[in-house]
Amino acid sequence: MIWLWVMLAALLTIAAIVWLGKLPAAARPLAGAAVMLGLAGYALQGSPSLPGKPVAAAAEPEGFGDVLTDQRQGMADRFGPAAQWLGLSDGFARTGKTELAAQTLEKGLEKYPDNVDLWVGLGNALTAHGGGMMSPAAALAFDEAARRDPSHPAPPFFAGLALAQGGDLKGAEAVWSELLARSPADAPWRPDLEMRLTQLRQALGPQVPSEASVAP
Repeated sequence: MIWLWVMLAALLTIAAIVWLGKLPAAARPLAGAAVMLGLAGYALQGSPSLPGKPVAAAAEPEGFGDVLTDQRQGMADRFGPAAQWLGLSDGFARTGKTELAAQTLEKGLEKYPDNVDLWVGLGNALTAHGGGMMSPAAALAFDEAARRDPSHPAPPFFAGLALAQGGDLKGAEAVWSELLARSPADAPWRPDLEMRLTQLRQALGPQVPSEASVAP
């Protein structure tokens, strides 16, 4: 049945070339030969009888944008100049478009180069674009955020998160411990930070003291 449709399409193609294209009579045999040659090639290599099979979509970071939005509560200015850029970037991140998420924040930084939230967001987007590994560019973004406001909790929090995701548990533990030590008791991010530190230390296991810390 499929070949009947193929032949019908070929005949319609030839008819369109001859009448609609107003092809000269001398060139019509050549046009017909070209169409038949195409049919011959399809007959040799095509497989029209095979059933269709949908192509699986590429894996995307599930809920990444939602996770970042939740973790930023209490750490980012939700109504400041960075809010629209962060919201747009989160939208791209939710659909796995991490490169566009990072580029969006770079555009925002062109307008607000000293905004801590945008620098932190860029570090998060670059980490996500690197498959969860903190690249030198992501580390630089976190450093730029911390340099602009050393008291802001977001740069060390998300830098530690990126380190932990990349497998550097000791590095993450050091960064988060310092953040916890200077966080107020009523800070909205403190419970989450304490929980993460507890899980991190359990993963690290018992710490063996170094020789320098052992008293003679």
